[in-house]
Amino acid sequence: MYQFFVDPGNISGHDIYIEGQDFNHIRNVLRMRIGEEVAVVTEGQDKEYRCEIAGFGEERVHLKLRFIKEDNVELPCRIYLLQGLPKSDKMELIIQKAVELGVFEVIPVSMKRSVVKYDKKKEAAKLQRFGSIAQAAAKQSKRRFIPQVKPVMGFAEAVEYCRDMEVKLLPYELCDMNAMDKTREVLSGIKSGENIAVFIGPEGGFDESEYEIALSGGFTPITLGHRILRTETAGMTVLSWLVYTLE
Repeated sequence: MYQFFVDPGNISGHDIYIEGQDFNHIRNVLRMRIGEEVAVVTEGQDKEYRCEIAGFGEERVHLKLRFIKEDNVELPCRIYLLQGLPKSDKMELIIQKAVELGVFEVIPVSMKRSVVKYDKKKEAAKLQRFGSIAQAAAKQSKRRFIPQVKPVMGFAEAVEYCRDMEVKLLPYELCDMNAMDKTREVLSGIKSGENIAVFIGPEGGFDESEYEIALSGGFTPITLGHRILRTETAGMTVLSWLVYTLE
């Protein structure tokens, strides 16, 4: 079943309206018909409105409410993924999968070993593209919230951004491979409601000076095992562990 986000003002009793790009998507791409069922949510609420399509206007779809399903699909902690800038279009894949896994926010970080450097002139267009990917992934995974993708930060700025977060994880390829017990201990000690930062390096990993800055900023080194993972795999591994631990 397809899910769409609407503003609270578009809900009036048993009548709900979908406008904008979603209207075009429903009518011209999905070619949905009157009587078909869709799910509607308003961002930040734990309610899912199950509706049927009642009609099509010139600029909006008219829905009729069938019933309201109340459940909480969001994680009990807010997870912030700080991702060292990867090559090619890997960032799009990372954002998509991170949103599916329940991340609260994605922060791209420019690091010493990042191969790709963002062009500031193109940053606005990039952020718009990233936002669209996050929204599509939130719809697909039935999220109640559309995670934000922040503008690119420098390394020290990103560490400072996490200053007040309760849990700060730094998967590090040079971490002691016997540290898995410590990693399990850190993960199992996370409490509901805490803010969690996960810092992932780019293809070249963390520079030694960055590692020291992260440590001084309160980050805890953890290991992902005996294998070296790609940057797009490392973040998803940690997020998967967190989903399992928290849920």
